[in-house]
Amino acid sequence: MQVFAPAKINLSLKILGQRDDGFHELKTLIAPISFYDELRIDKKRPGNGIKFRCDDRSVPQNDDNLAVRAAKAFFETTKIEPAISIELYKKIPHGAGLGGGSSDAASVLLALNELFEAKLSREALTEIAEPIGSDVPFFLFQSPALCKGHGEMVSAQKLNTQFSILLLKPAFAVSTAWAYLHWRDSREIPGIRYEAQEFADQTFVNDLERPVVEKFVFLAQLKMWLFSQSEVGAALMSGSGSTMFAVMRSNADADSVAKRAKAALDPELWTCACKTL
Repeated sequence: MQVFAPAKINLSLKILGQRDDGFHELKTLIAPISFYDELRIDKKRPGNGIKFRCDDRSVPQNDDNLAVRAAKAFFETTKIEPAISIELYKKIPHGAGLGGGSSDAASVLLALNELFEAKLSREALTEIAEPIGSDVPFFLFQSPALCKGHGEMVSAQKLNTQFSILLLKPAFAVSTAWAYLHWRDSREIPGIRYEAQEFADQTFVNDLERPVVEKFVFLAQLKMWLFSQSEVGAALMSGSGSTMFAVMRSNADADSVAKRAKAALDPELWTCACKTL
């Protein structure tokens, strides 16, 4: 079975406080986007266990990979004997705030549920998904969604607009755990726009920008550069970064903006034009 695992962007991310369990209370609107990891998932003969291979050696392998953890959790829950091979072809950058690992895990759960005819409800799959990662339950819905709690309380939403998006990521990654750890004591950099942005009947805001851009000043420069481009309606960091995304105005040429960004800021900048799903 061939599966496409979409990336995501956080259109808004508000931190409401820290919980007793160490997680942060969130309210975040997330949208899947038309940019994907690819997985090949096939049933094998009983006794073969879980075989995993990834073409990118920089991502976690074997039991450290969220896709493998999802497969193990599925078989433990259903009591089905593990007999599966998973090949992951990585396109979504690691440590980018785009949810690639979480999407891979959710895609594995959905695929195994179908392949082994387990007939688990989405509620049952969500129970399996929640301990794997905060964004994994979101990806089970395969639609934009409002997520609360630490991400496990998911309600599907319909966006009024399909947004054209330009993703821009520098070479460095950002640790999600680090970003949340430093949120409370972080400070705003003077001259950088952190306030909520209104564009096409949508509010764009991310509370994690404060700690991340305080440490990674290039992201502040990138965001403010995007604001200066006439084609850009809004600019925001996704999740805990390090990806910034630009919401493009109607009929704008995202590739032209990407080319100018590389020339003005960093020739090694990774870029990708896509849309919300």
